[in-house]
Amino acid sequence: MRVETPLLVPVLAALPVCACLAILGLPSFGHGHVVAFRTLFFVACLAWLIPLSLLQRAMWRREWPWLRMALVLLAASYAMCIVNAVLGQRLAISLGLEKGYRWEDLPRGLDGCWLALIAFCAVHAVAAYYLSLQRAHLHLAQAQAAARDAELRALRLQVNPHFLFNSLNAISALVSAQCNREANRMLGCVADFLRATLAHDGRHEHSLAEELVLLDAYLAIEKARLGERLRLTMKVGPDVLDSVVPYLMLQPLVENAIRHGIAPLPAPGRLDILVERTGTCLLVDVQNDGRQQENAVSGIGLANVRERLRHLYGAGHQVDAGWRTDGRFRVRITLPLHNIGAAA
Repeated sequence: MRVETPLLVPVLAALPVCACLAILGLPSFGHGHVVAFRTLFFVACLAWLIPLSLLQRAMWRREWPWLRMALVLLAASYAMCIVNAVLGQRLAISLGLEKGYRWEDLPRGLDGCWLALIAFCAVHAVAAYYLSLQRAHLHLAQAQAAARDAELRALRLQVNPHFLFNSLNAISALVSAQCNREANRMLGCVADFLRATLAHDGRHEHSLAEELVLLDAYLAIEKARLGERLRLTMKVGPDVLDSVVPYLMLQPLVENAIRHGIAPLPAPGRLDILVERTGTCLLVDVQNDGRQQENAVSGIGLANVRERLRHLYGAGHQVDAGWRTDGRFRVRITLPLHNIGAAA
């Protein structure tokens, strides 16, 4: 595995090693030349930490196997201890404690220094691996968030073409029936709705008040098309206007209700919209008259809303849709209740 570590990591790894060396040297203070030797070995060990860390980083960049790196570090750190022993004998000669080098004694007494350097390499490796793992988790989370955002945008962009296709079909039918006045009025309403949606800043959520403005623009289109055949009742609690809802959530639900429910009826049909607070949740209830048919449940608009809610809220939401015993179609959505100020 390739490990990229900042220079601060070996410094932090050296702190516990330095602390251990300092503690081990405390009993030597006040015992003549022992302090000088302890100080020499302490400084020498600190100096060796720099090439050791550079050696480790070089092997990480080349992605050496762990066993091979361990053998190289063991050999390198032992060679450093030998050099420390030579420095110790040089100090002894300078202080008049020895007359010359004793090469046969160099391998003796290297355990403390060698273990300290090995400990540094181990702490450095663990710290670098942990940092690399955290970065990998962060990159994975960012990638998942980017994928979720891209999918939400794709689902959101699916709404407008579907709506536009249906609206143009309706306008074409009005023109064919020579209802020019109604067709012109509907064209103006479609333009107003598209202007409102194009002015959106790209957020996946906004306030319920903003959502209702878009819904009013869409209902103007349907009223221009259906006239008195659409009987609308809307009840919205005044304490939920600042609640956060998905962008263009109500429009596909209402379009589904009108297109598959009310429009095919020979008589006027009723559409009831209720948005209210229920405890810590926001309840959205849409009911419409209609003839029982399967495509009302499996329409593109309702499927789109389900998918966006799943991406935004996971298990924190609930969607129930189906025909009631009284012959009306009902969509009931429960969302977590948050106001726009808290979400920002």
